[in-house]
Amino acid sequence: MSRAISFVAVLFVLCLATPLGAQEGAKIQAAHEPQSLSAPAAKASDVASPDAILAAVYDVISGPAGQKRDWDRFRSLFTPGARLIPAGPNKQGHMAVRAFTPEDYIRLSEPYFQKNGFAEREIARKTQRYEHILEAFSTYESRHDAKDAAPFARGINSFQLFYDGSRWWIVTIYWEEETPNNPLPKEFLPPGR
Repeated sequence: MSRAISFVAVLFVLCLATPLGAQEGAKIQAAHEPQSLSAPAAKASDVASPDAILAAVYDVISGPAGQKRDWDRFRSLFTPGARLIPAGPNKQGHMAVRAFTPEDYIRLSEPYFQKNGFAEREIARKTQRYEHILEAFSTYESRHDAKDAAPFARGINSFQLFYDGSRWWIVTIYWEEETPNNPLPKEFLPPGR
């Protein structure tokens, strides 16, 4: 499979290059303090079920180059203190993770989306739920255009969701991109792939 540098890889490198200063440390500490669940008002249809909230994430980040994303819709999906966490090689080639907020994601990805088309969709899912918490391993494919025949990247988004009794919230999206040395296992792919 011919590989281009994926959006996820670019974002991961940008995150690793950003130093963790006192201000960022204060943000992380504040995220661990009790907070009420407040965010921009979500569309009821976006947060009615795990299927709906995952579909909303993929929908809001996908679009042609230059298309402004609906960032308030994106924000409305996440609980306060939520994190997006890519796993991938750092500058030294060692596997590492970097956690950032939905606001960090918006700030880092917006310039990329201005210049590049990006269409990500789910192709398979494995889910486990216990009462108010749910974990979904969502296998994704990324394309520059939804009509592209082949994806330029694939991987797994691990979504941790919370149900407050009336709606679903994203607590964490933790992901890793497929590499030639680390192909996606068959159990995370649709049958026949």
